[in-house]
Amino acid sequence: MRTGHTIVVPMPQYPRHPNSLVQLLREAQEQHGWLPRPLLADLARELGLTLAHVEGVASFYRFFHLQPVGRWRVLFSDNITDRLLGSEALMADLCQRLRVKPGEMRADGRVSVAATSCTGLCDQGPALLINHHHVITRLDAQRVARIAELIEADTPAASWPAEWFRIDDNVRRADVLLGQPLAAGEALAAALARGPAAMLEEMKRSNLRGRGGAGFTTGTKWALCREAPGTERVVVCNADEGEPGTFKDRVLLSRHADLVFEGMTIAAAAIGARQGLVYLRGEYRFLLEPLRATLQRRRDAHLLGTSIQGHEGFDFDIDIHLGAGAYVCGEESSLIESLEGKRGTPRIRPPFPVQQGYLGRPTTVNNVETFCAAAHIAVQGGAWWAAIGAPKSTGTKIHSVSGDCERPGLYEYPFGTRIGRILEDCGARDTQAVQVGGPSGVCLSAFEFGRRIAFEDVPTAGAFMVFDRSRDMFEVARNFAHFFAHESCGFCTPCRVGTALVVKRMDKLAQGHGSRHDVDVLYELDKLMHGATHCGLGATACNPLRDTIAKFRPAYERHLKSLYFEPAFDLDAELSVSRRITGRDDPAAHLEAAE
Repeated sequence: MRTGHTIVVPMPQYPRHPNSLVQLLREAQEQHGWLPRPLLADLARELGLTLAHVEGVASFYRFFHLQPVGRWRVLFSDNITDRLLGSEALMADLCQRLRVKPGEMRADGRVSVAATSCTGLCDQGPALLINHHHVITRLDAQRVARIAELIEADTPAASWPAEWFRIDDNVRRADVLLGQPLAAGEALAAALARGPAAMLEEMKRSNLRGRGGAGFTTGTKWALCREAPGTERVVVCNADEGEPGTFKDRVLLSRHADLVFEGMTIAAAAIGARQGLVYLRGEYRFLLEPLRATLQRRRDAHLLGTSIQGHEGFDFDIDIHLGAGAYVCGEESSLIESLEGKRGTPRIRPPFPVQQGYLGRPTTVNNVETFCAAAHIAVQGGAWWAAIGAPKSTGTKIHSVSGDCERPGLYEYPFGTRIGRILEDCGARDTQAVQVGGPSGVCLSAFEFGRRIAFEDVPTAGAFMVFDRSRDMFEVARNFAHFFAHESCGFCTPCRVGTALVVKRMDKLAQGHGSRHDVDVLYELDKLMHGATHCGLGATACNPLRDTIAKFRPAYERHLKSLYFEPAFDLDAELSVSRRITGRDDPAAHLEAAE
């Protein structure tokens, strides 16, 4: 395929098919640095798609660029925990050193610097991405100065100091999932010995609930998928851990990838699937090659492929698709749309994915932690898992702890553990608030630290962000508001417009132009969005706003300029230019005209 004088080399990893469009766009951009329109036109012709469709898909994902961004693309993580560690000042310093404005490409076309959503490295921030591929952690002023020098010298990133790219696992407290390793094939052998029906019964007996946040019972989901009409079924691993403050899947995929793939294979045996897909978030591009190597080792060991472990007719393999920067793709129907090479717009349900998912086939979607738990259940049995944790929240839960604490990292506890226990273990001091479950979760104040992590009390997808009493909780909520407005897919008006209106009001308060009327409007926007949006993003976008207004109202009132309505701009000043031009700037003239 040619675009002008450029040759786009065919990618053997993905077939030339419309379903592979997102992956083909990603591969093409890795070669060219951006996606010129002639390249998109060539790709559209080859895949039998319209140019409008291809451009529409490319424009949906923030890691795709329809305009040049330079040979060096630097993206600072803009999560609130990175900000608390000084990321804004570091980004401003780098921009000054490189003589580039944030969000723009330098005139010579060599470099651009911008912010991006959470990169999943909150335990070792501030962090940034270089060309969406290289991750740098623990940024400070010295590293920023040296980065500027290396970019100006066009020094390949692969030759930069290796220490900069070090990513620690930071496992602080391990329990079943992080502390009891299984040999490759051990859990699968146990599941195959039981048989599909018995394995499904063990899953139901365990009462394992999905670890992605919604908490649907895994055994029930697998059974519904197995019973759905159709001859081809699919197992999907949701590794698009885009919730700010969450990084547990990153560690599970780097330390326990075999366990994740084993859990997927057990699910395939239970529901009768032949195809498996991992949707890996774009920020975790650095994990792609190691994960592919693990998959190949499993194929070589007959743990994937045809006749797995000698069981005739049990054929199952796994492919990895890399996301391109879209938080909404963490929702399972959006994820499936992206897997099919489309924009990640949430589907209308029903039908649910277990009935009609990937390519219309019955599909079970579970997250990384859920598949790890399933592998342990295959070995130890459902009753063993059900005996851990709380009655309606069985087993253990991994928490990604970050923010104002001495020991950020991963902490695994049985469900039912007190919030205060986690704060004690991570070395938190003088804590005023904890954001549990990320921005879409719940914000707890100090008088609630006796509550427990459980679906019966405080549910969570894993994020646990700590804020001490020096932090402005209004600014925390404002950061989350900007996040949701940026990540809205734009499909439905209540979310697209509502998140933008929330940002406008929050920014007005931050600028000192706010009144109690603005706080009342924020309450109304919360009620509107909670009941009228197309998917969960819009419905939960105001959760941190609602919690912080209710529990930390003084943080808002400190930003109020007036108890009454205060306009965000001076109307008289805006009209002064027009009055001067028309010669009507003399108040006496106004009076005479009125008479």
